[in-house]
Amino acid sequence: MRIRSSAEDYLETILLLSKKTGTVRSKDIVDEMGFSKPSVSVAMKKLRQNNLIHMNEDGYITLTEDGEEAAERVYERHSTLYDWLVSIGINQNQAAADACRMEHILSEDTFAAIKGLLEARGDS
Repeated sequence: MRIRSSAEDYLETILLLSKKTGTVRSKDIVDEMGFSKPSVSVAMKKLRQNNLIHMNEDGYITLTEDGEEAAERVYERHSTLYDWLVSIGINQNQAAADACRMEHILSEDTFAAIKGLLEARGDS
């Protein structure tokens, strides 16, 4: 299933927040991403409908198996691209912003080539 880049960003944020704090609620996503409560609410509904997250009766959000797989995949792409950009001299703030955009548009072949280059250089 192809997941839209905005959904990937939400999944990645849920993954990182859950690793950081152990629990995630919509308010945490609002605070982290800077989006409005209604926007996050609509996104969470869509993620639930696509079986990418589960929200319990107390409002705590967890990733489903499919959601976690997608989140880990996008986080790996982001981290690898960020590391590569920093390694070629891009400042950290710009590298983070560029990696966030690039993680959604690079083909699997291009990403694999960049990842392979970093591994060959011992950067990963």
